[in-house]
Amino acid sequence: MLFTSTQEKYTHFIKQEAKNLGFMSCGISKAKFLEEEAPRLEKWLNENRHGQMTYMENHFDKRLDPTKLVEGSKSVISLLLNYFPEKKQNPTSYKISKYAYGKDYHFVIKEKLKSLLTKMQEEIGEIHGRAFVDSAPVLDKAWAAKSGLGWMGKHSNLLTKQVGSFYFIAELIVDIELDYDTPVTDHCGSCTACIDACPTDAIYEPYKVDGSKCISYFTIELKDEIPTSQQGHFQDWMFGCDICQDVCPWNRFSQSHREPLFNPHPELLNFSKEEWEEITKETFNEIFRKSAVKRTKFEGLKRNIAFLKNDI
Repeated sequence: MLFTSTQEKYTHFIKQEAKNLGFMSCGISKAKFLEEEAPRLEKWLNENRHGQMTYMENHFDKRLDPTKLVEGSKSVISLLLNYFPEKKQNPTSYKISKYAYGKDYHFVIKEKLKSLLTKMQEEIGEIHGRAFVDSAPVLDKAWAAKSGLGWMGKHSNLLTKQVGSFYFIAELIVDIELDYDTPVTDHCGSCTACIDACPTDAIYEPYKVDGSKCISYFTIELKDEIPTSQQGHFQDWMFGCDICQDVCPWNRFSQSHREPLFNPHPELLNFSKEEWEEITKETFNEIFRKSAVKRTKFEGLKRNIAFLKNDI
């Protein structure tokens, strides 16, 4: 293949290696201050839409400017990794979000990003960079949108025409110039399926989500008791929530992932409500040994199940 520039050659190499590592897609944008996102984030925080997620208030400048995270950074490489499962949970049981079915995605993706950076260093030479997987002040969805990987849906998740939204977003921020992609257009149109389906009215306006009203917030981030005002609204979700994604018409294109580490423990799929209600700490540790569900801890999951059990 003939390349018109070194940047084009390196960009092609990176995207090919990303594909080889199992990433669904890869887009690249110039590392610079996110001017459009800055006032939106400030307003969201001032309106206390983040609830008890006080970490969102930290590192405001770093959240908006990758050059403050990685010295000398020139490019943000955004990557998508599919997690849509082949098999789903027992539909009559309590539910957990599909992203948490298998091994904690932080570990799975971090290893892939390290491998990609190593491959880049071997091919290109000395490159300084950092990998980010939902664990540092990086606006993942904003960078993925800038890199042309999708558009921000009305539920505030990234959407892609060919595959929907059931994927993780990760970044490599590096200190080399590359060929940059351009954003795609919005294809939500007049659809309001996600807004209409949200049982807690967390999507208070198109493209705006009140994090402190989301079922995922209540079942994962909230450390206090779940407010009784939310009784009857959770539709059996005990960890996270997929409602706004499940109803999205673009997710009819979702296809099963091919990452064995994301495959669920068999008991996770088959447990009945009664079995979840009687779960012991030992069983919890076995089923969720290396799972993102560990974030809520055994006590948190029991709290969520007790709340659902009393639903009216």
